[in-house]
Amino acid sequence: MQVSGLCESLLHIRCDLESRINNTTHHTDQNGLDRLIVRRGLPFTITLHLRSGSQFQAGVSTFRLIVEIGPLPKEQSGTKSTFSLTDSASKTAWSASTTSPPGNVVSLSVSSPPDVPIGLYSLTLDQGQKVKLGEFVLLFNPWCAKDAVYMEEERDRQEYVLSQAGLIYKGTTKRIKASPWTFGQFEPGMLDICLKLLDENPKYSSDADADCSGRRNPVYVTRVISAMINSNDDKGVLVGNWSGDYDDGVRPSHWTDSVAILHQWADNCCQRVRYGQCWVFAAVACTVSRALGIPCRVVTNFGSAHDTNSNLLIEFLYDEDGNDISDDSVWNFHVWVDNWMARPDLDAGYDGWQASDPTPQEKSEGVFCCGPVPLKAIKEGELNLKYDAPFVFAEVNADVVEYVKLTNGRMVKMGGSSMDVGHFISTKAVGSDERHDITHLYKHPEGSLQEREVYERAKHHNDLQQKGQEPGLKVKIKVSPDMDIGADFDVFAVIANNTEADKTCRVMFYARIVSYDGKPGANCGFIEDLTMEKRLPLRLEYVDYGDTIKSDRLIQLVLIVIESSPREFHKAKRTIVLENPDIAIKLLGEPRVNQKLSAQISLENPLPEPLQNCFFSVMGAGLTDGKILIQNVGTVGPKQEAKYTVEFTPTSIGSRTLTVDFDSDKLSNIKGYLNIEIKE
Repeated sequence: MQVSGLCESLLHIRCDLESRINNTTHHTDQNGLDRLIVRRGLPFTITLHLRSGSQFQAGVSTFRLIVEIGPLPKEQSGTKSTFSLTDSASKTAWSASTTSPPGNVVSLSVSSPPDVPIGLYSLTLDQGQKVKLGEFVLLFNPWCAKDAVYMEEERDRQEYVLSQAGLIYKGTTKRIKASPWTFGQFEPGMLDICLKLLDENPKYSSDADADCSGRRNPVYVTRVISAMINSNDDKGVLVGNWSGDYDDGVRPSHWTDSVAILHQWADNCCQRVRYGQCWVFAAVACTVSRALGIPCRVVTNFGSAHDTNSNLLIEFLYDEDGNDISDDSVWNFHVWVDNWMARPDLDAGYDGWQASDPTPQEKSEGVFCCGPVPLKAIKEGELNLKYDAPFVFAEVNADVVEYVKLTNGRMVKMGGSSMDVGHFISTKAVGSDERHDITHLYKHPEGSLQEREVYERAKHHNDLQQKGQEPGLKVKIKVSPDMDIGADFDVFAVIANNTEADKTCRVMFYARIVSYDGKPGANCGFIEDLTMEKRLPLRLEYVDYGDTIKSDRLIQLVLIVIESSPREFHKAKRTIVLENPDIAIKLLGEPRVNQKLSAQISLENPLPEPLQNCFFSVMGAGLTDGKILIQNVGTVGPKQEAKYTVEFTPTSIGSRTLTVDFDSDKLSNIKGYLNIEIKE
């Protein structure tokens, strides 16, 4: 029997990319099964259906396959590869093999190396004439031991690559609050938008092939993501705004998911989305990273320094009335991301978690981006390692020095501390909603050799240590246990005179609204006295703070005590966060896939005045079909409940998270969530 070659039947080839089988094998099935999405370093199968009467016979029929990425693919840059059938898969180059018997159906196993560029590829068959077989998306592969993003533990891959929901931590060191966020990296359209984000970066515009070639490296891709999430110097996604004026956009605290933000950016010709703050920048970066296959987690640092002059010192400068006139700042909290990857560009030992910060603060190599930098480099103070180690080190480990600038221009040191910065560095725990403290990965823990040396030098104060005191005048601030939004409560200035002499002091104790990045707002309480009282109360009333408090619900307390003789300054500062009301979420029915499900949502108004324009916004990956369900519940009186019964249809089985946001004229940034196990 005569064997027909493929050449005469090229126009009659049908190619099945076997996306259902391949996507499931490659852990990309949550993106859907209607297109081929695979991960590098792992073979995938395609099937060629030849014209009836044509036959393929291994060793006799010959052809080549061509894979290409980018607008100007080149063999030398690794954006194009041409390869023929071989007996077995190659580990270092694109390859294809088959075990199909003679016939008109040919099953091919195609293998990619674990270090090729990620992105949208075309696949072409060439036997003198070329036939395009289709397109496929290639992603990083945390399941492949040879890939730079390989993670060993499956539970880690489930959390840092496949999980579409998470928690972001906010507040203060005294009151850490978890806020739900839907990353939604597998929601419809998300992968294409994330690939579009790569194509909109300026490096692609200046040299598309070099940029596509660089996408083999997760370090390069992470820097592109960090730059493109903000829009300071490119066609990036988000505009940062810390002014409090959001009339021409969306208040940052209103966002609860990355899906709406990325869709708005892509659907409006890459117009910048207004507005974001650090947790929004970080959450969107996490979505893009996970979508592309780079393991990622959102990290919050409490007491986060912003060092503007790279001297690893936060220098606070005040006038004699206690007004802050300094350039440096310590944010109540700051949020960035850690990405998991190998660092072959550095010496051995720096693989693993790398910090990356998409919030635009300082430029890196001329662009507003930051990282990735190994956590080990930050912990050990290796500040010469790429990228941006000094800035990240200062965020978690800078020393604080405080000065008073007198009216005659003289600078008086008021205090300082090496322990004000970098506390309770937090991320969501793997496989649970618990907070996981990772401070030890960024800094040496208490009890380390460094901490012991400090302790030994202080032994001569042992007698005072037994009393829990130190010599001199000591000041601190104490607060009430219940500080709810809408309530009136007391805070206290506490002054301890640990000397034998009587002291006369001028005491200034005030409260002011503050944003999470440390920028002060309006005053909401003040007392001044010449006193030696040991405990001085300051009453904070809703009538004073209610109209000006921001959605962060933060109030900064500042206590300044000036000794008359000798003239010495003492200062204490503390930021408090007022407690939110809770959102109650109750399921009405059994959660099953593709069956309607209802949830009853309610919130009690804790304020002594009505709430106007009250809205609930509900979203959940795999629950609400990629949409935000919004309900206007109108006006809610004092101590009355806002209620909403929402209906949705789960589209996939497994653990899903329903997130709820409440917004009104006087109360906003109220989040709630419910984990739901969807059954068949």
